[in-house]
Amino acid sequence: MDTTPNRPPGYGVGLRAEHYETILREHPAVDWFEAISENYMGTEGRPLTILERVRLEWPVALHGVALSIGSTDPLDGAYLRSLRALIDRIEPVLVTDHLCWTGIGGRSLFDLLPLPLTEEALAHVAARTRQVQDLLGRRILLENPSTYVAYRHSTIPEGEFLAALAERADCGILLDVNNVHVSATNLGFDPVAYLEALPPERLGQIHLAGFTDMGTYLFDTHSAPVSDEVWRLYARAVRRFGAVPTLVEWDADIPPFERLHAEAEKARLVAESIIDESHDSRTPRLACDTGVARGADHRSATAAVASV
Repeated sequence: MDTTPNRPPGYGVGLRAEHYETILREHPAVDWFEAISENYMGTEGRPLTILERVRLEWPVALHGVALSIGSTDPLDGAYLRSLRALIDRIEPVLVTDHLCWTGIGGRSLFDLLPLPLTEEALAHVAARTRQVQDLLGRRILLENPSTYVAYRHSTIPEGEFLAALAERADCGILLDVNNVHVSATNLGFDPVAYLEALPPERLGQIHLAGFTDMGTYLFDTHSAPVSDEVWRLYARAVRRFGAVPTLVEWDADIPPFERLHAEAEKARLVAESIIDESHDSRTPRLACDTGVARGADHRSATAAVASV
C-alpha cells in the first residue's frame, strides 16, 4: 500500500453540479476541488465526464459518505470495487470518508451516525480501516462527524479516539473544524482540547462549512458562510497544525461560484495571517495570487484572527 503523504495544494472548494458550467467556462483560479465519491461511482454519464475534465486542470480529492466504516455489517465489496475503479481512473490526491456508520442489516439510513467511543469500537474500526486501505491500495483519511447525541458507554474523548485510530490503522485524519464546533456546542466539550489531542503528522486536510443555529442545538447544514466562531477555531487549528490544505463545503442553498470561492480565499487569508505571525516553518506557505477581490473578506478574516 502506498503510504506516502499526499496533499492537494492550498485552498479548495467542493465540486457541485450547480457550478459545472462556470468552472469549465471560466477556469477559475482555484487550488483544487473535492468531489463526492458516490456521485461518480458506477456511471459513465455526464458527471463522470465533467470530473475527468476538471481533473485535467486541477488536483481532485474524493470524499465519500457511504463507506460506513463503523458499521457492524461486513464491508461492502461491491462498493469498494467501484470506489477502487474510480480511484484508478481519476488518480485523486486524497481519498476520504467519515468516522461513522450509515446503516445496519444491509439497509442504509442515509445519515452519518456517531459511534460509541470505546476500546471495542476502536479495535473494530481500526481493523476495518486497515482492510479498506488494503483493498483500495492507499491510505485514506477519516473525518470527525457532527454529533447531536453521545453514548452513555463512551469512555474515550472523540479527539483521542480519532488520534488512536489513526495510529492503529495507519490512516490519516480529515479535521472538520465546523464539526468540532457543532459537536462541542451540542455536547458540551472543549473544542480546543479536541484539537490538542490530534497528532499533527496525521492531519492531511481540513474542512470548513456553515451550520444552522436551531436554538437548542447547532445543525450541520453546510448551507451558510463559515461562522465567526469556526473562523476563530480554524485560526487555532492553523497555529497547531500549520498550513494544512483546507476546503470549504457548501451543499445546500448553494450560492454562485464566486461566493464559494471567496470563502476559500478567506481561509487562505486567515491561514497566511497566522503563518506570518508565528513564522511557522513546519509547512511551506501555499500562497498564490488568485486575483479575487478580497475587500470585506480580508477585513473579516483579519478580525477573526485578531480575536483568537
